[in-house]
Amino acid sequence: MLWWMLATLCAFFVKGLCGFANTLVFTTILSFGSSNLSITPVELLLGFPTNLILAWKERKSIQWKICVPLIVLVLAGNIPGIFLLKNADSRGVKILFGLVIVGIGAARPLLELMGTPEDVINKSVLYMRVYFAGMPVIMLYNFGSAILRAIGDTKRPLYYLMIAGIVNVMLNLFFVISLNMDVAGVALATVAAQCISAGLIVRCLMKSQGGLRLHLKRLRVNAKKLAQIVRIGLPAGMQGAIFSISNVLIQSSVNSFGSVAMAGNTAASNIEGFVYTSMNAVYQTNLSFTSQNIGGKKFSRLNRILYTCMGVVTATGLIMGLGAVAGGNWLLGIYSSDPEVIAYGANRLLLICVPYFICGLMDTAVGSLRGMGYSMLPMVVSLTGACAFRVVWIFTVFASFRSLTVLYISYPISWSITMAAHLFCYFKLRRKFPKEDVQ
Repeated sequence: MLWWMLATLCAFFVKGLCGFANTLVFTTILSFGSSNLSITPVELLLGFPTNLILAWKERKSIQWKICVPLIVLVLAGNIPGIFLLKNADSRGVKILFGLVIVGIGAARPLLELMGTPEDVINKSVLYMRVYFAGMPVIMLYNFGSAILRAIGDTKRPLYYLMIAGIVNVMLNLFFVISLNMDVAGVALATVAAQCISAGLIVRCLMKSQGGLRLHLKRLRVNAKKLAQIVRIGLPAGMQGAIFSISNVLIQSSVNSFGSVAMAGNTAASNIEGFVYTSMNAVYQTNLSFTSQNIGGKKFSRLNRILYTCMGVVTATGLIMGLGAVAGGNWLLGIYSSDPEVIAYGANRLLLICVPYFICGLMDTAVGSLRGMGYSMLPMVVSLTGACAFRVVWIFTVFASFRSLTVLYISYPISWSITMAAHLFCYFKLRRKFPKEDVQ
């Protein structure tokens, strides 16, 4: 009790002096002997009266255009935060948010390393920091939706994402148009929408029946299952991380052409995201169907799954890719009215979206390999055929012929090389499995 009294006296003495920092002092003193589950509710209860007094004294200086969106985010963050505090392992939560803080701190150095133009770097840093703050809920939604898709339920993740998308649009309009918040408004709207999708997916899992049901209080690390997850997931995660490094080099090369080229490139990338997401759904389908049929020993279906998914992803990529090019000027006009920005964006759409189906074919082949239990091999192939090739291209071909067209051409060439390598690996490894079903 003595420590609680000392923590309260010190914390609110500091708050009386400067108007803040009571939480930092209170939690720091008590964290050595008490858990956050005990500390946080007491601190919130004690802080409420003093917050009301301070707010009332400074009521004339309150800027409601700032307070209203913050209140929305307080509600969006407090509810899942209290829920996690009550049910989840606080150590895991602390580690996760520690990584978020590292990301927030590294935002500016990373953007400076990429050569981001001075006239846009401040807004870019702001967006990245807010986006990093929302990473935990993005991860939560991705993990939860992956569980549902693994049992063949692709509808509910889609519905939750649609709800979050609608909320995102509404909050974008409110923050940007009504409150004039610019980039900060867009980022805050994105994070708030992601909190909603994550909350819905967790609620769904907690209300499910059988082995799918999520019991937060029973969450434990299973060494055997963790080893399996790491064996399959770590190579895929490393592949994604190293892919990002090659993309950072490409983005840095784009940035060297100035902020207008950068704006056109970013707008086109956003449009490409719709095409990629559609094709990625086929990759996820292939991965799930392949692994399920191997688990059920239905080996005769493996080739048919691959061929069907390749046909679907080709049709999807061509239809959506050509559609993006055909409506490119109109779609890019949503992001900018500057004709030069639209011209840069249209050039990227033409060179990337028309052959984009090759990227879909490449990912589909990876889905078959991972579904068969091979994760390290596709990682090595992808890093060599896509990442290493693009890096070499930038420092050789692009260095000799500096133009965005030459830079963008590296994408379809690397997709083609990597797709061919993945298919070769698939047919070689397919021989290790029986051709017919096993009863």
